[in-house]
This record gives sequence, C-alpha cells and structure tokens, in this order.
Amino acid sequence: MPQVAIDAVAPDFLLKDHRGEDFTLSDLRGRRNALLVFNRGFT
Repeated sequence: MPQVAIDAVAPDFLLKDHRGEDFTLSDLRGRRNALLVFNRGFT
C-alpha cells in the first residue's frame, strides 16, 4: 500500500449518509478536521 503524505488533500468522493442522502467529502471543505471510518462487514 502506498504511503500518503502528511497534509495531502484527499480526493473527493460521493457516498450515501445514514439517511440515504448524498454526502461528499468536499461538503466538509473549510472545516478543521474530518474523521472517516470505513467498517469491514461482520460475517
């Protein structure tokens, strides 16, 4: 897996939120921090 540079800009993406509405990373632009969590499925 390639390393990510500190302070590198993350690519924008589109996901559905918990209400089923569109959410993009750029919606958070201008805020200080964003925490993204990607859960693996439990099977």
